[in-house]
Amino acid sequence: MPGENLTRAEAQERASLVSTSSYDVTLDLTTGPETFRSTTTVRFTGTPGASTFIDAITRTVHAVTLNGVSLDPAVVSDGTRITLHDLQAENELSVDADMIYMNTGEGLHRFVDPVDDEVYLYSQFEVPDSRRMFAVFEQPDLKATFRFTVTAPAHWDIISNAPTPEPVAAGEDSKTWAFEPTQVMSSYITCIIAGPYAVVRSELTSSDGRTIPLGVFSRKSLSQYLDADYIFEKTRQGFEYFESKFDYPYPFEKYDQLFVPEYNAGAMEHAGAVTFTEAYIFRSKVTDAVKERRVVTILHELAHMWFGDLVTMKWWNDLWLNESFAEWASTIAVAEATEWTGAWTTFNAMEKSWAYRQDQLPSTHPIVATINDLEDVQVNFDGITYAKGGSVLKQLVAWVGIDAFYAGVSAYFKKHEWGNTELVDLLTELETASGRDLSGWGKLWLETAGVNTLRPEISVDESGVITGFTVLQSAVAEYPTIRPHRLAIGFYNSVDGKLVRQHRLELDVDGERTDVPELVGRKRPDLVLLNDDDLAYAKIRLDDASLAVATTSLATIEDPLARSLVWAAAWDATRDAETPAREYVRLVLGNIASETESTTIRTTLTQLLLAATQYVAPEAREDVLVEVGDTLWQLAEGAEPGSDAQFQFVKFFAGVASTDVHVDILRGLRSGELVLDGLTVDTDLDWELLTALTAGGAAGNEEVDTALADDNTANGAKAAALARAAIPTLEAKRAAWASVVDTDTAPNAIVQWTGIGFQRARDKDVLASFIPDYFGMLQHVWESRSYKIAEYLVMGLYPAPLANEELRDATLAWLETNPEPPALRRIVVESLAGAERALKAQERDAQA
Repeated sequence: MPGENLTRAEAQERASLVSTSSYDVTLDLTTGPETFRSTTTVRFTGTPGASTFIDAITRTVHAVTLNGVSLDPAVVSDGTRITLHDLQAENELSVDADMIYMNTGEGLHRFVDPVDDEVYLYSQFEVPDSRRMFAVFEQPDLKATFRFTVTAPAHWDIISNAPTPEPVAAGEDSKTWAFEPTQVMSSYITCIIAGPYAVVRSELTSSDGRTIPLGVFSRKSLSQYLDADYIFEKTRQGFEYFESKFDYPYPFEKYDQLFVPEYNAGAMEHAGAVTFTEAYIFRSKVTDAVKERRVVTILHELAHMWFGDLVTMKWWNDLWLNESFAEWASTIAVAEATEWTGAWTTFNAMEKSWAYRQDQLPSTHPIVATINDLEDVQVNFDGITYAKGGSVLKQLVAWVGIDAFYAGVSAYFKKHEWGNTELVDLLTELETASGRDLSGWGKLWLETAGVNTLRPEISVDESGVITGFTVLQSAVAEYPTIRPHRLAIGFYNSVDGKLVRQHRLELDVDGERTDVPELVGRKRPDLVLLNDDDLAYAKIRLDDASLAVATTSLATIEDPLARSLVWAAAWDATRDAETPAREYVRLVLGNIASETESTTIRTTLTQLLLAATQYVAPEAREDVLVEVGDTLWQLAEGAEPGSDAQFQFVKFFAGVASTDVHVDILRGLRSGELVLDGLTVDTDLDWELLTALTAGGAAGNEEVDTALADDNTANGAKAAALARAAIPTLEAKRAAWASVVDTDTAPNAIVQWTGIGFQRARDKDVLASFIPDYFGMLQHVWESRSYKIAEYLVMGLYPAPLANEELRDATLAWLETNPEPPALRRIVVESLAGAERALKAQERDAQA
């Protein structure tokens, strides 16, 4: 049998043979720490006489019964699929099996809290992992109802898609919860969350008058940090906004939000029971960027209740319909319904930078991607599916108008409720609502890859009056599509020390040259900004005069979104090796002190560190790193006490500290001998400072042991793994490598954080000896580990900080001799692209 990697062809064939009606799933979670008992009864129609299979990743199959006939598990099951022959028109299948608890964040994940030894479970099924909990036709278009019955320790809570019933006694210290059937849904959005979770409850009134129970859950040991009232407030704001704009009431019976440990994603849209990463429970101070991101995530998952859960894509090639819509909808809801009114600036700084980066990789793909199998979709949870798609939807809204867009979306929900759709179904409703033909738009924007670059071409006379203004559009040779863009052009002039927009023109740009006669005859402003207000999806360049003004006066641009666009333009030119990395470093260090937007600060400082560590010419790098570290500390000292900017300057200073003076500052902050007014060194910041010391060779395992003893929590364990892996000796790097590669017992969170620490190296040469080991382990890891663990290892252990010819050449050599599997090759190809881009940037910087 082909195994776990279901192909689209297999799914299409299976959907032509069967149609699912209902699942009854009985789980016994009291059978020990390694496995649980799962009994599934599936009712489905079939093509008489046909053969197919059902998915079930099992430890042991005890019994299989099809239409009253007992089948031999040894014959029909291979541990991944169960073969079904001689189907009838109406079928009933029962599968009794032992399933395996996971520690990878996939399937039914089991976690033991080190604080109190309590056990917590949660399911994570997207894309193909409900088959790790029950026997299932694992594809989104075979929807059904699901009835879960769960036996578990009596002191646990059990949460699923349907409201939690009153449990009944089921033997000593156990109870059984028998849930009512769910609405019709895809298997990947079903869920079970189990354990002694702490809960805060509330309710709201839906637009159709129903009372919707609300719950916010966390582990008991984190419950003191849970700000449930704020989460309820954002949830209510989201409900009111979406129900009004979608003209469709919330489709499910209740809405629970659960913060769970060792989570791979930010969140997951299980119908009526959304799970979130525990990173969104703030036990220590976090940046405003993270606070805002949590609100965006809360509303992103809420938007999925309609787009994804009520109406679901037929196959994973339309995954973008789920994720892009939720990205766009959550951003506009946050901007219009919450206090985070600058959400579109955040979107530009974070999502769009992600999209542009992803869209320039060799692995880029159309928004509507070709998804041949499950491995394809696993690697397509990327910046194209989320951020580019969300950006293009923003462009589409500008194209058809916001009222027509919402009218089309509402009609789409009402027409296809509880069903499965393809792209054409949405575009049909939008065309009807707007009166626009979207076939050409859809082809150019959704079915082609790559990002365009827009540049202004301006001519002026002796008095500075514009005599010609043209928008030039280009595309790279590999993806030559020239697209239509709806955008604005802003004219900014200095007024009382601020760069203020004094004129704005909105227009359609199409073709390689678009003349703009409306601007002829106007006085040339101090700064010309293409794509003002960020309507279009395109990289922009500043003309020489505007770039000179931006370099000296970026901090004086009054509008935060305009500043974000200029920051992005400067970074794009640096990444593309058009401008030297040291110029970007100077731009950031000279202007970042006045930036007010938290996400813009975080994104820009992240890019600053990448430029300084990998893009600056090697011979200048040490001096630049010292300059960056010195300046960030000066900025921290000069920032408003207790401000978000001060906090971020300290965190990024810790990330780049490289001298003995820097080490003394870090030690002083940790010990309390050095006090920065307004800065509290709390638990998580203390770990960051300690990691900076271990990465600099100024602390070691003994200090990590002491810190972990003081913070013996799940967060402490992750931080300790990172800090140990950051120690810059070959011995420490070897130990970190062995802990996740040579053994497979580490849970997903530890594997991920070990990789982050492994890449921290003050002396990057220590990573060079791992090049042969890295390429030697790739195929084995991909074949032997679960997808998420393999991804963490392949990405986290790539010695990217080397950014040299040796790494590039070794990567090319591996790719030449390893044509399969495609999903693994894609990750390696993306890593190669990073190394090649760094080398080009270094070459350009050396010319400066």
